[in-house]
Amino acid sequence: MKSFIFYLGFGFYMLLSLLRIIKLKYLKRKGNKEEIDRYINKSVVGWANFIVNGIGIKINKKGLENVPDGPCLFVGNHQGLLDVPVVVSSLDKYVGFVAKKEMLKLKILTYWMKEMKCVFMDRQNVRAAVKTINEGVENLKNGYSMLIFPEGTRSRGENLGEFKKGSMKLGIKAGVPIVPIAINGTYNVLEANGRKIKAADVDLIICPPIYPNELSKEEQNNLSATIKDIIQKELEKARN
Repeated sequence: MKSFIFYLGFGFYMLLSLLRIIKLKYLKRKGNKEEIDRYINKSVVGWANFIVNGIGIKINKKGLENVPDGPCLFVGNHQGLLDVPVVVSSLDKYVGFVAKKEMLKLKILTYWMKEMKCVFMDRQNVRAAVKTINEGVENLKNGYSMLIFPEGTRSRGENLGEFKKGSMKLGIKAGVPIVPIAINGTYNVLEANGRKIKAADVDLIICPPIYPNELSKEEQNNLSATIKDIIQKELEKARN
């Protein structure tokens, strides 16, 4: 019953977002970039809060002081579908993320994802993937933070998958701080329950930023493994 009520409410919320799209188009005609960005961020954070609060997710946040003032690349492990709402609702920051191209099928959701500077990755097409990385780099250079999950897919549990070696290119090319984040417990909301929704406690640990410009070439090449180790240690602490 909880799942049915939530999905019904979510569908209604998405329909209401059509009204927000109308207002956003009006703001775009006025052309005030700061006002547009504030409205998009408010709308997206509102969506994330609706999901988190509607399900009853309690987020135990640690390390918010580690979030840089300017644009940065957040790098996190990927346990479940609720990772993005948990991160977005926790950060007082405009954040887009790298998503699978299959998300483009969800029209209303895709509209907002594009507005929040998400980019869409086709892992089967190398040329398209390079273009996506470059789009993400431009977003970072233009002042918009990004979120990436280097595992490339959900673990659906506690296990941490391999981090794709080239996943740090976004932060290295843009020259922005790279912030590891450990997410623990989101799979308990959905994936562990046969897709039935349940309330759960979730840990979100934001680690100190890494500045790629201060690293040697070898350290940059090993950055994926370094960040995976950082996240693994934080996950182990959260579970003990």
